[in-house]
Amino acid sequence: MKHLDYEKINYPGKIIIGVDEAGRGPWCGPVVAAAVILDYKNLPTGINDSKKLTIKKREILYPQIINTCLGYGVGVASAAEIDALNILNATMLAMWRAITPLQTKAD
Repeated sequence: MKHLDYEKINYPGKIIIGVDEAGRGPWCGPVVAAAVILDYKNLPTGINDSKKLTIKKREILYPQIINTCLGYGVGVASAAEIDALNILNATMLAMWRAITPLQTKAD
């Protein structure tokens, strides 16, 4: 995929929040989740799977996404919460914390 294919994920009139995590694999530390509502009428060119992008391209896209999206959030679950809840439930908690403060709610 060279560019986000809006037609494959288009739900006319629907608000979709994309959520992903980082930190499930390390042996220690928190798990962090980010949520974003992209404005499909104003997508920055070059959005793709972050693992397929160079560091430089990610650094260029970051402010463009933040400045054009309809909303974004970040959530964290601590190492202590991972120990208490397990990694799956702590990841879901971090995702919930990323989504909850968004002013725009998903359909």
